[in-house]
Parts: sequence; structure tokens; C-alpha cells
Amino acid sequence: MEIKHSAHAGTLESSDLTVTLQPATAGISIALTSSVAKQFGDQIKQVVTVTLQKSGIQAATVKVNDKGALNCTIKARTIVAAYRAADKTDYDWEEINSWIN
Repeated sequence: MEIKHSAHAGTLESSDLTVTLQPATAGISIALTSSVAKQFGDQIKQVVTVTLQKSGIQAATVKVNDKGALNCTIKARTIVAAYRAADKTDYDWEEINSWIN
């Protein structure tokens, strides 16, 4: 999957997060804003990175604004942002399920 333009997913409600993806030339860089960044920042970044890599994205600039989201929510928001940024609407649920597990 290739990021074509900026897209985001999520809300700023408690226990949620927003994920914004933008095109990049190489690598995945993540800017994280979170009140729990000291405790869980590395874990949040790892979940986003692995989810993007499983979706085939190798280059992206990512902004994450976390409000205490669980890993399953982080993965879901990342996948939705990736599909939106790639202009994909053909959801392959079996493939997506493999990214989540």
C-alpha cells in the first residue's frame, strides 16, 4: 500500500487516539503526543510501526495524539488512516485480520 495524501482517523475522546499519515520518501517517522508517553510511548510507536509494515507501508510521516488507547484501538485507527491515505476502499478483512493478530 502506498500513501498518496494526508489522512487521519480517530477522535480525541478518552481511551482513543488520532493517527494522521502523510507521504514520506523513506522510513516511518512518528511524532507522539501522549500523557502516558513516558510509560507507553515506545509501545505505542511499535504498534503503529508494525501495523504499517504489515500493511505494506514502508514510508510515512505519522502524527499520533493518544488519549489512553489500547493496542487494539491503536491498530484499528492506524489501519483506517492507512486505507484513507492510500485511497483504498477494497477492504480485505482476512488480510487485515492478519495485521491485527
